[in-house]
Amino acid sequence: MFDKDIYIQRRKSLCEKVGSGLILLLGNDESPMNYADNCYPFRQESTFLYYFGIDFPGLAAVIDVDNQREVIFGNDYTIDDIVWMGPQPTIAERASQAGVVETKPFAQIEKVVAETLKFKRKVHFLPPYRPEHLLKLTSWLEISPKAVKEQSSVSLVRSVVSQREIKSAEEIAEIEKAVNLSVDMHVAAMQLARPGMTEAQVAARVHEIALAANGEISFPIIATINGQTLHNHYHGNKLKSGDLLLLDAGAETSLHYSGDLSSTFPVDGAFTSIQKDIYNMSLAAHHAAIDALAPGVPFREAHWAACRSIAESMKLIGIMKGDVEEAVAAGAHALFFPCGTGHMMGLDVHDMENLGEVWVGYDGEAKSTQFGLKSLRLAKPLKPGHVFTIEPGIYFIPELMDKWRAEGHFNDFINWAEVEKFRHFGGIRNEEDFLMTENGAVRLGNPKPKTTEEVEAICKG
Repeated sequence: MFDKDIYIQRRKSLCEKVGSGLILLLGNDESPMNYADNCYPFRQESTFLYYFGIDFPGLAAVIDVDNQREVIFGNDYTIDDIVWMGPQPTIAERASQAGVVETKPFAQIEKVVAETLKFKRKVHFLPPYRPEHLLKLTSWLEISPKAVKEQSSVSLVRSVVSQREIKSAEEIAEIEKAVNLSVDMHVAAMQLARPGMTEAQVAARVHEIALAANGEISFPIIATINGQTLHNHYHGNKLKSGDLLLLDAGAETSLHYSGDLSSTFPVDGAFTSIQKDIYNMSLAAHHAAIDALAPGVPFREAHWAACRSIAESMKLIGIMKGDVEEAVAAGAHALFFPCGTGHMMGLDVHDMENLGEVWVGYDGEAKSTQFGLKSLRLAKPLKPGHVFTIEPGIYFIPELMDKWRAEGHFNDFINWAEVEKFRHFGGIRNEEDFLMTENGAVRLGNPKPKTTEEVEAICKG
């Protein structure tokens, strides 16, 4: 945990933003895999962590804005629990570390919520993303599951986003730890991967580094020779000579702050000529996006810069044709780049995504419905304190190619015969993590091997 004064100040600021009512924040429970006592690794709810820092299951908290009262609800271990789990601090002892003096058994939270509603006071809660949270809210509030989503507090969502999106010095230091550990994971993968190995062996080495540092992975590892599949978590393929391996992996520190990096590298240790060409085109888009970053400039501009760079590169090798600006505006480039250039990062690898991209990434502005552009998670103006990723890529997806060609999409901008030559190429992505400051964007953490020369040197070393 951070110093308790940090959590006290965060809650004070939240009360000032929300203004009145009862703020209800739910922690996560243990989640069984196949029976009650065999659980997935516990991960505390991130907003609960942000305001209380208590990394322990089965908790909830209320902040009574009007009466300046804070209560944490939870149950202490019984002797039967201690036999199996060992001694643990009491709920009161845990709460004191967050600067909270009042605790109650978990069952009493229902009474507190009921009394608040009885006096026609507002109960602010966040939209639930776990089924047990939905069940609790339907019971405590005596409303239907559909009404839970409808009645979640937009003012609380916006207040939480406005706080969590601006990273403090201690948060930035923790994120840098995660990024540095993530760099170690990627370097190790480059050094290890060779023809004849499996993707699973590479993924295991990557995961080992996070665990050995008393951390975890911040999301399921992507380690795949099929880089054209954006979120490919299958690890059953054997690496062959000539393959590129796309690794998308990040570490999570013991305080649950995330890193998120992507690399693409040759398992033979050297890129082929065409692999190097496409890799450098992807890297040019990466740098174009970085060059577009500035305080106050919408992140959408960095995305457009990456899109234009990819379209220009595709035109240079004859895959695209026509006016680049028109092609990008129409969305033709999304054949090769069907996703966004980046997202916010912090306690969540896609920070606060459970609160809704329309608030986290768009400040309430409606998202585009255009293919490709609709997947852009961050578009709003960047502020000092924002932490985010830059991760454009170039992907040749046979199923998308076949669909668009059969439907006659973008014939004015795409040379389908040339595209067909890359049917089995795969995909390439680089990803780095950045902090916006008053003076511009700063890459977080140690540099990751990124140029073809740097990557080949590590792979061969």
